[in-house]
Amino acid sequence: MRWIMRGIGVLLLIVVIVLGALLLMPGERIARLASDQLSRVTGREVSITGDVGVTFWPVLGVTAGGLEVGNADWTDKGAMLTAANAAIGVDAGALLRGEIRITNIAAQSPVIRLEQRRDGRASWQFTDSASGAQIETEAAPSQHKRPLSIQKLEVENATLIYDSEGADLVTYEGVDLALDWPEQGGAADIVASMAPTGERVTLTGRIEGFAAFLEGEVQPLRAQLETRGGEATFAGRGSLKGALAGDLKINSADTAAFLASLGAGEVDLPLGLGRSVDLRSGLTLSLDRRLALRDIVADLGGNSVTGQADLALNGRPRINANLRAGALDLSGVGEAEGGAAVERRQAAADGWSDEEIDAGWLAAFDGEIALSGDSITLGDLKAGPTRTVLRNDNSRMVFDLQDMAAYGGKIAGEFVMNNRSGLSVGGKLRAQGVQMRNLLEDAAGVTRFTGDGDAALSFLGSGQSVAAIMRSLSGSGTLAMGRGTIAGIDLDALLGSVDAKGGSTVFDSVEASFDIADGVLRNDDLLMLLPNFNATGEGRVDLGARSIDYTVTPKALRVNASRGGLAVPVRITGPWADPKVKADLRAAIDLNFSEEKKRAEDVVRRKVQEELDIAPEDTRDLEDLVKDELENALKRELLKLFD
Repeated sequence: MRWIMRGIGVLLLIVVIVLGALLLMPGERIARLASDQLSRVTGREVSITGDVGVTFWPVLGVTAGGLEVGNADWTDKGAMLTAANAAIGVDAGALLRGEIRITNIAAQSPVIRLEQRRDGRASWQFTDSASGAQIETEAAPSQHKRPLSIQKLEVENATLIYDSEGADLVTYEGVDLALDWPEQGGAADIVASMAPTGERVTLTGRIEGFAAFLEGEVQPLRAQLETRGGEATFAGRGSLKGALAGDLKINSADTAAFLASLGAGEVDLPLGLGRSVDLRSGLTLSLDRRLALRDIVADLGGNSVTGQADLALNGRPRINANLRAGALDLSGVGEAEGGAAVERRQAAADGWSDEEIDAGWLAAFDGEIALSGDSITLGDLKAGPTRTVLRNDNSRMVFDLQDMAAYGGKIAGEFVMNNRSGLSVGGKLRAQGVQMRNLLEDAAGVTRFTGDGDAALSFLGSGQSVAAIMRSLSGSGTLAMGRGTIAGIDLDALLGSVDAKGGSTVFDSVEASFDIADGVLRNDDLLMLLPNFNATGEGRVDLGARSIDYTVTPKALRVNASRGGLAVPVRITGPWADPKVKADLRAAIDLNFSEEKKRAEDVVRRKVQEELDIAPEDTRDLEDLVKDELENALKRELLKLFD
């Protein structure tokens, strides 16, 4: 026993001498030994600089003024980690058992570059370099992954770069990161925060089986992102390679602030289309960054939709979706909030809005979205059950109206918004059996017409405001109506009393075609059939100025036995919301009494010729005859003064 105790004492003495020798070594030598050991542990080139402190047991610990950890040998994009004031602790006992058990990592202002290849290689997967490379034989070292765990990780003010092959480079600055992973085979809790735009964004998560997760296996996980304006949560399963499947929830009372905090820039979403969001959906994200949303239920701040969507997230997002809404209110599209909206509505009462339209959102995505709704309100226009397909390609959006019930009839066609080189709008629309009074009242504030009709319209306009577009419109169209009325004028009374004020006109049918150029609609073939007469019309409607100058000429089918018809032109002028209606009596006389007028002129001419002794063959105008003879009479009277 005495010899055993002496042997133990000798061993302890040797350990003390060795440790003392190590502690008396200069810092540079300690740093070199520590970096060699860390290189052996990680399989990466490790460089330690600056003031160095080392502990050897039970924790192999290194503190240094500078630390650099090399990247994988298959990349040439720089070190995986560079840091100042770094500290790393490794469980020495676990290391002897073949495990890499890092007790703590702390770093100030590091730059962390994480890279991943399509074939599954990742820069954070470490290998064992214990066997070393046999340089003399140029044989490749035998490498295998060693168990790795990090009990504590604290990083402040980091720059995080994530480079996934085939995807956009992601860079975040000012990142604070904390990892708590007490058991190598257990779960890890992660807290990360950053401020991409000055607003703090916090991400908290828990990953079960974190070691297996680091090896690329799929593991259960939960994550929550919080920032000004809202939060998003995910619960499901995922892998470090980027695959996810689970349930997504987004709650945002201020979506613009929420997106701005995430670095999306200034976003102006229309009223009712996402200024606030309450969304629930199943989510699947594939390794090639394809996102599938299923069983979507979303409240977009007044409008609710359900359905499904697929998004490709590489480059400009591409969306394919099938959505359904109940009562969809799109009145807020293009509307501002507060005083600006009030001012715009006041200006719209006097004319079209001159406010600039921001159509930059057309470049936000490409794709195809099918939308059906029980009803749709778009500004003052209202429609019933509707199905439309929206297609967007490089800032050119086409609304394909496949089935729209509106104003008692059906509307179909397409509407196009193109912002590739300045904003332009156009379309081709067809309406069948539509109640014209309600349509014209909602579209243009015109309430004088009633009746059902069919219409076709093609149009094109350009400009950065509604006023500019309306002033530039070009196109053509046709209109056909059945029985209806025109309020404000009684054509029957007009033909009987030459009074165009008040009352209403009942007609049996109306047909017309028109052309549009420079915002002015022109028509010259209006034909209106009424019980006792018909009417024709021609004139112009200035769509930009919202005014009208149009003449309707009703003609009685019979007045008496000697006359086949009586025509009285009616001119309609002024703003279309409140035009003036007035009979053109001079034109009425010219149209209806030309023969009587000529006979009366002939009688007067003969009387004048007889009284003034003018030859019958004198063809001068009656007015000129009288004027000339009056001058001659004056001359004769003046000459008498000299007799």
